Amino acid sequence: MPARASTSRPTPPPLTERQEARRRRILRASAQLAARGGFDAVQMREVAESSQVALGTLYRYFPSKVHLLVATMQDQLERLHGTLRKRPPAGESAGERVAETLMRAFGALQRDPHLADAMVRALTFADRSVSPEVDQVSRQTTAIVLDAMGLQEPTAEQLSAIRVIEHTWLSALVTWLSGRASLAQAKADIETACRLIDLTTPPAGHE
Repeated sequence: MPARASTSRPTPPPLTERQEARRRRILRASAQLAARGGFDAVQMREVAESSQVALGTLYRYFPSKVHLLVATMQDQLERLHGTLRKRPPAGESAGERVAETLMRAFGALQRDPHLADAMVRALTFADRSVSPEVDQVSRQTTAIVLDAMGLQEPTAEQLSAIRVIEHTWLSALVTWLSGRASLAQAKADIETACRLIDLTTPPAGHE
């Protein structure tokens, strides 16, 4: 995902246990509404009613629907990351493992296309005010890729390759959701981009 410039929006204090539970209810309601009818189905008043919070409280957590849906994407990726960790990719090279992981992530989103479309549209609509949420999506995606690589401290060159791969993955998702690319085309593009990983990663024993 593209990195966004920082904004003057202050960093909120850590959430209490009760606030975190409320936030999770909100994100769950957002995902459920999006899964039923996509971007347009996510209305802030309905999210507030479904999550049993006051509308004003909802806006304190998420100033707009775009903020909410981008945060929903980060939450979905975090859940997906946990699932991926239980069954690590089996490819021999780092690039193969990253490609397998991202295609599994693609498949998870493919199973719920209305939700995927809502989250991607929000990410596309996000302006500078949504930078903190967009950055969280980017960090979560990078963490998924690094886990697949088996790498904790990437070089600058590897991080650059990861950014290209993330852009390709998101673009493939957008073109597939819009019907402009087949799943096979998306897979080919993702696998091609993931070969960059092997170009920037020395063979074992040659670090």
